[in-house]
Amino acid sequence: MAVTSVTAPSQAASPQAAPPQVAAESFGPAVALSCRECGARTALAPDFACTECFGPLEVAYELPTGDPEALRARIEAGPNNIWRYAPLLPVSVDVATKPNLNPGWTKLVKADNLARELGVTGGLYVKDDSGNPTHSFKDRVVAIAVEAARTFGFTTLSCSSTGNLAGAVGAAAARTGLRSCVFIPHDLEAGKVVMAAVYGGELVGIEGNYDDVNRFCSELIGDPAGEGWGFVNVNLRPYYGEGSKTLAYEICEQLGWRLPDQLVIPIASGSQLTKIDKGLKELIALGLVEDKPYKIFGAQAEGCSPVSAAFKSGQDVIRPVKPNTIAKSLAIGNPADGPYVLDICRRTGGAVEDVNDEQVVDAIKLLARTEGIFAETAGGVTVGVLQKLIKNGLLDPAAETVVLNTGDGLKTLDAVEPTTGLSATIRPTLDSFREAGLA
Repeated sequence: MAVTSVTAPSQAASPQAAPPQVAAESFGPAVALSCRECGARTALAPDFACTECFGPLEVAYELPTGDPEALRARIEAGPNNIWRYAPLLPVSVDVATKPNLNPGWTKLVKADNLARELGVTGGLYVKDDSGNPTHSFKDRVVAIAVEAARTFGFTTLSCSSTGNLAGAVGAAAARTGLRSCVFIPHDLEAGKVVMAAVYGGELVGIEGNYDDVNRFCSELIGDPAGEGWGFVNVNLRPYYGEGSKTLAYEICEQLGWRLPDQLVIPIASGSQLTKIDKGLKELIALGLVEDKPYKIFGAQAEGCSPVSAAFKSGQDVIRPVKPNTIAKSLAIGNPADGPYVLDICRRTGGAVEDVNDEQVVDAIKLLARTEGIFAETAGGVTVGVLQKLIKNGLLDPAAETVVLNTGDGLKTLDAVEPTTGLSATIRPTLDSFREAGLA
């Protein structure tokens, strides 16, 4: 499918009429939307901004109380996907019976070879989310957003995307019978364009970067043309973001129901990092893991590192930048959750660091060579930052550490293709084999 290219308009249109209210039980333990700034609560609806202070909304819960062992057993008896955590998510109790891609329960790889290479002695793990249906963690967040979209009666699933989300939305819409129309920067990696288009939905290229795409979607959501559309990372964002909590749940369960000492998490919008922290705090509050200190580290590419720059300068304000990096899935110059990322990394005693494009490529190869995991550029950023944090003395190599690989390297072949290829070309003879120094 060809990518249609349009230029983002500059004027917002009239507000879109919201779908009718729905029964609270459709959202399981979720009871309201709560403003992260002023704390004001509103009903569960396709809203993303507080009417009191315009702060971002997130899902508030009345989580199950009582015997932690019983809840742990209930979770362990569930399916091997994110729906095992349905009691902790804004979804109905019968969510696992509905058509869905059923992402999650990806491998937590004990990375002993990489640990030796980097001098990590406390235990090193890679949470490899390339094993999801469309080979990125975005399947998790989209799965939750799809359930909200169906509950609210939306007929079209949409998003603004740097690539992985476009594919996840296209696949989820195909599986659930919804129409999809997604918007991406016009110059994304070819692999991500093909993967987003193959599911048969509409794929639209916007002349500009991700921030331009996101602004366009915010305008379309307020226009009559966008009526009946569920934008997973705009008007469904509070629900969508909750999908990232399942990474925290899985990591702790796969570690034997305990918290890791340190986590290194890539930053695009910053939502993944903030929701992983939220998930860890929920597990502590529910008694599912023992409470102990943990540190969270954020990872950015040098060519799009506004959060890292703010952290290093001691500032609370994120200054937007124009992205210029091969790590296009992280290329969000004005990250919405940036200030909250700063708060979490500072509160937990972590840090935010960045690496340049050459270091990203080297880290992709390092992870592939040591653990057989081919990460996309975002994974290269995370592993590269891990390496840099150890070198700079900011991350304790004697503490148990989990790093995230959020996508498959087959989506970003362009990053490694110039420096990766045949070891030799030989004639089909043993003499030629030996002459090439391969014997």
